[in-house]
Amino acid sequence: MIDQLNAILKDAEGTIAQASDLKILEELRVKYLGKSGAVTEMMKGLGQVPADQKPQIGKVSNEVKNKITALLDQKVQEMEAKAEQVAPAGWDPTLPGRRLTAGGIHPLTAVQKDIADIFRGLGFDIAEGPDLETDYYNFLALNFPPDHPARDAQDTFYVKDRVLRTHTSPIQVRQMENKKPPFKFIAPGRVYRNESIDATHHHIFHQVEGFLVDEGVQFSHLKGILNVFFQKFFGNEIKTRFRPSFFPFTEPSAEVDISCIFCAGKGCRICKQSGWVEMMGCGMIDPAVLKNCKIDDERYTGFAFGMGVERIALFKYGIDDIRLFYQNDIRFLEQFQ
Repeated sequence: MIDQLNAILKDAEGTIAQASDLKILEELRVKYLGKSGAVTEMMKGLGQVPADQKPQIGKVSNEVKNKITALLDQKVQEMEAKAEQVAPAGWDPTLPGRRLTAGGIHPLTAVQKDIADIFRGLGFDIAEGPDLETDYYNFLALNFPPDHPARDAQDTFYVKDRVLRTHTSPIQVRQMENKKPPFKFIAPGRVYRNESIDATHHHIFHQVEGFLVDEGVQFSHLKGILNVFFQKFFGNEIKTRFRPSFFPFTEPSAEVDISCIFCAGKGCRICKQSGWVEMMGCGMIDPAVLKNCKIDDERYTGFAFGMGVERIALFKYGIDDIRLFYQNDIRFLEQFQ
């Protein structure tokens, strides 16, 4: 075995000396010292060596292993030192270094996080769902009739027999199918609509859906939650108003306006002199939706609301063009670091 170990060492000395790059050196390390390497296999055979020979053979095995390790380390150091001495073409070490630009959180991500933090503080959990949905979850379970215009291709992106969700409301259905009341969730995520891109519209944007189901839930609870949210987000001076509206999955339904943050409700160009700006839709969950989710609509009631993250961000930062959020212009984004 000693002769075999010496032969392995001699072979290693020659091959390591001729190695031309770090990849080859790593292959040689595995060849000699890996789990199935030549030296390792020899050391595994010590158990079959006569007891009086084990000390000597064990000593030689360790010496060979240490020498090969030292040869590999030395060769690595030589290669690294040589690489440092060879400058790439056109490289001038006397030139000043480039200033590294610090990154920052995207304003939409920051606004979505602020929204989530407020609702977490109110006891809401976070729920998520798939971007690619079935017609059932995106429309049917939410009480959209078969002839509803939202189902048309000019409003919705279809991918074979699926749709890119047009709102985050399908998450509401998925949660109600798998949870027993009481519960309250918010569901942030991207949504997709077949719309032309301009200063106030984009075919990809973000929403935060919120919903609560329990016994005895009333519209006044919804108003209270949303009043607290807007005051925490924009300031205690913010006022809200609720206007009657219609959504297939809520009844009664309402649009929520807040007093204009730019003119404090006095009237300006942003609010079109009305003193109010529209922020979200909401309402009491339609009993038909509860039935679709196998929830007893005689015992439980609930409310739901949905807001556009981009719209909230436009007013928070005083931005007048939604497209700025998606152009990746460093001059725009670095203002939010």
